[in-house]
Amino acid sequence: MVNLSFKQQIPHLENGDRLTRYEFERRYQAMSRHQKAELIEGVVYLASPLRFESHAEPHGHLIGWLWTYQIATPGVRLGIEPTVRLDRDNEPQPDGVLLITPTANGRSRLSDDYIEGAPELVIEIAASSVAIDLHDKKKVYGRNGVKEYIVWQIFENKLDWFSLQQGEYISLEVGADGIIKSQVFPGLWLSMSDLLAGNMQQVLAVLQLGLNSPEHQIFVQQLSSQNSGVGIQESE
Repeated sequence: MVNLSFKQQIPHLENGDRLTRYEFERRYQAMSRHQKAELIEGVVYLASPLRFESHAEPHGHLIGWLWTYQIATPGVRLGIEPTVRLDRDNEPQPDGVLLITPTANGRSRLSDDYIEGAPELVIEIAASSVAIDLHDKKKVYGRNGVKEYIVWQIFENKLDWFSLQQGEYISLEVGADGIIKSQVFPGLWLSMSDLLAGNMQQVLAVLQLGLNSPEHQIFVQQLSSQNSGVGIQESE
């Protein structure tokens, strides 16, 4: 006699599985305990336990910086480790995203409470330069139109801020004043040296200069004129 319950059992996700996005989601949703899992170029990656100083704390620093910007910029939303449906073979869970709402001409939507399409900015915390974040993920984000991509390499104590230009990621340069400025989010300024040194008070002080800048005020006015609602629209 055939054991129907065994036949109908959904397989667990395993590192290295090669799946479509549909099958990845089906197996992920069936897991009794949802650990972080990503589909990159059709391959499943399951996250290892995260250490405090090499991931959790720097992650918190970047999110605090982005959250301060977001609350001062109506029409912009921040998400921590959201599922992002990019294409048939790619469904990452980046460490953070900053996006413009659809009503303010943003590129992404929500469908089933997942992000569909490319957020304007993605951040990742990487162990080192050999991590997937600087290789396959970088290619995937660029191919799908993520306009800016920040990768903090913890072991090297290095941060890269990439800007998508003509289909290729180009590193944004630090200005003579020691500040990197977003090309997508006016007023999103970062003192990289202070971030890498853990001086978050100065990081937020520099960000406040950006929030007080004329370009940020103009950006807020543009978003307000375009944005008839505060929520991200659901796709049909």
